Amino acid sequence: MKNSLCAALGCLLLWLGMGASQALADAAALYQPCAVCHGAAGEGNVALQAPALAGQSATYLQRQLQHFKEGIRGADPADQPGAQMRAMSATVREADIAVLAEYLAALPPPTVTPAADADLRNGNNYYQANCGACHGSRAEGNPALHAPALAWLDASYLRRQFENFQRGLRGTHPEDKYGRQMKMMANTLPDDKTLADVIAFMQSLAPAGP
Repeated sequence: MKNSLCAALGCLLLWLGMGASQALADAAALYQPCAVCHGAAGEGNVALQAPALAGQSATYLQRQLQHFKEGIRGADPADQPGAQMRAMSATVREADIAVLAEYLAALPPPTVTPAADADLRNGNNYYQANCGACHGSRAEGNPALHAPALAWLDASYLRRQFENFQRGLRGTHPEDKYGRQMKMMANTLPDDKTLADVIAFMQSLAPAGP
């Protein structure tokens, strides 16, 4: 009886493992159209203005993809990368959004290199005073506050989104509650140099590669 029970348990564990492997393979297949812009490992592509998605909170990724589908984000013609993403989001089935988000969230975040000429002390001071309460002291994000991780996003994407909030290209839709909060915060940094320092400081906190 004991041997039979052990054999049955072994088969069950094997079946569960095979099921998990198949689910992972299915999720990876769903991601392939996205990989053209966002990279095979979700690492992003600066040249294509596509941000890193790997390691980001699944709830944030799911919400943003839903916002693109519903025109809450990417609807302004002046936001060209956003408009491209809005068009791509139309090809994603509702049932697949959560699967994609969980798959990307489980991928390791990419490494980034902060600008060498940045004033990290100034960046630290402004980041902790204006951003850290929501995005975390290490820019790791805070799902409970609906704030994404920022540390491993590329500088050009971070700058573009910050400017989009300032210009009203993002964060003005009535249904984008958290975007509206960020739009207000985007006016708390005094100049471009400070923004560059804050971005470099956040990137200095990114996890090191393997």
